[in-house]
Amino acid sequence: MIRIALPKGSLEEQTLQLFREADLEVKRSDRDYNPVIRDSRIEKVKILRPQEIPKYVEMGYFDMGISGLDWVKETGSRVREVARLNYSKTGEGTVKIVVAVHQDEDIGDVSNIRPKSRVTTEYPEITKEYFGRLGIPVQLFPSYGASEAKVPDLMDVVVDLTETGNTLRRNGLKIIGQIMESYTVIIANRDSFEDEAKRRAIEEITTLLLGVIDARRQVLLSMNVPESAVDAVIAALPALKKPTVSRLAGIEDYYSIQTVADKETVNTLIPNLKSAGAEDILEIPISKIIR
Repeated sequence: MIRIALPKGSLEEQTLQLFREADLEVKRSDRDYNPVIRDSRIEKVKILRPQEIPKYVEMGYFDMGISGLDWVKETGSRVREVARLNYSKTGEGTVKIVVAVHQDEDIGDVSNIRPKSRVTTEYPEITKEYFGRLGIPVQLFPSYGASEAKVPDLMDVVVDLTETGNTLRRNGLKIIGQIMESYTVIIANRDSFEDEAKRRAIEEITTLLLGVIDARRQVLLSMNVPESAVDAVIAALPALKKPTVSRLAGIEDYYSIQTVADKETVNTLIPNLKSAGAEDILEIPISKIIR
């Protein structure tokens, strides 16, 4: 039985949806931070700020957690990174910790930042280490939100998390450097991961979650094909491995073909398959792909 910490806030909706699609639905009422997942492998679930989760996992309060790589690095937590979950607060993809200044500043690169500049950030440790490597002494001011609004009136530089940079640009800022790329990660307590039973539970749950993420990009295509068109249809198919081909019962010289295809290509693939001779084409959503 393992204890899991899940993130609240910006990662909450995507994480709860992922668990639901993996048939590990998180049952809770409004503002309930002690929900339940009805699975024999899971003893306890708690929803916490992602900033807190890495340290609590390191300390052994939880065997497994989901947070951002940025908070693992910022807190210096010694945890096992089990798997990368390719989503952020708005969907698929990664985010970046960047350095930005006001658009009117005559600064095009981080190396041109003036010594003793005032830097505001929610990542003081990452920022301190970054400017230390560059040999630029700065004044650090921890931020607790709306960091971009503090430049240039209160601060000279902001180190902030962004997906597209649009919010920074809307506030009259320009990005002049990138510190790191971040993404959502599954982390585990190191001692828990050395325990055979707990490691098996962590890995099994991770497999289910990754299976959902993989399946989101794929669909199952099923079609009937006359024998004369089988070779042409198979040639048009981008198969995950190889398509499944079986003779249709009771119908002479007809076959059923099934394969997995990338979801982003299926709208052009289906007309090509029809032109090649496929009939009765079905596009079927996939819940999980377990490799």
